[in-house]
Amino acid sequence: MFLPLLLLLFFFLCTPPCLPSPTTLPQNPTAAVIFRSNSTSMRWRVSDTLHTPHATARYVFFPGKPRWTRRMPMVLTYAFFEENWISNLSLKDVRAVFRKAFSKWAHVIPVRFEETDDYGYADIKIGFYRGDHSDGQAFDGVLGVLAHSFSPEIGRLHLDAAETWTVDFEKEKSAVAVDLESVATHEIGHLLGLGHSSVRESVMYPSLKPREKKANLEVDDVEGVQALYGSNPNFKFESLALESDTSASQPPVSTCTVTWPFSLTFFIIFTSHFYLVFP
Repeated sequence: MFLPLLLLLFFFLCTPPCLPSPTTLPQNPTAAVIFRSNSTSMRWRVSDTLHTPHATARYVFFPGKPRWTRRMPMVLTYAFFEENWISNLSLKDVRAVFRKAFSKWAHVIPVRFEETDDYGYADIKIGFYRGDHSDGQAFDGVLGVLAHSFSPEIGRLHLDAAETWTVDFEKEKSAVAVDLESVATHEIGHLLGLGHSSVRESVMYPSLKPREKKANLEVDDVEGVQALYGSNPNFKFESLALESDTSASQPPVSTCTVTWPFSLTFFIIFTSHFYLVFP
């Protein structure tokens, strides 16, 4: 008598939950999506990619799958807000880092990025800000939220001026130094329409350790952005492996040994944040 009930209970307990769409966040633009490192919402369907057999597609888009709608090949301009600058980095250094970060994305999609001095008319506006800076997304000071950017075609990229930003860990010895290139590359992905990926190795993974450098695009990043814009005709996936090999040949970067606990819960509406986490 009880055997059928036990079998029925076993069936419901062992049946996996329904998973969300593999590439797009919920369509309701006012709904917040919560990500946790152990959540089933981080798992996505198996991809039919030819580049990595048995790989899993984990890239995510913003609600409505927004993208820049310009004639291809596309040209997007960017400019820096120089009034609220940071003391430890020169404009020259920051320009060089962003030029490199933009080039990584331009290498894989038919989009070219050009710097302009006309901040008011630039497609992408980049600046360093502290605390409440009138966009509804106040920064929290040292550590925590590093930067945030908005989905296409808003084009705003803001970095927390309270952080110890660096372009060279050899020169900057702070235990809480943050690599500007890694964060810039991540935030540009948001500006193009990518949400946070659950692939830890990807640039679009939503967290970064102190003194960690993670600025090379992975297959997951490339497949996600190419789903929005198509492929740069000169791009080959083999080049990603070459970049990874070159990066691996460099001296290892030490990580901070801070042991303070930090939550890995993230909220995404039309803005995406980049968080600093601790080992």
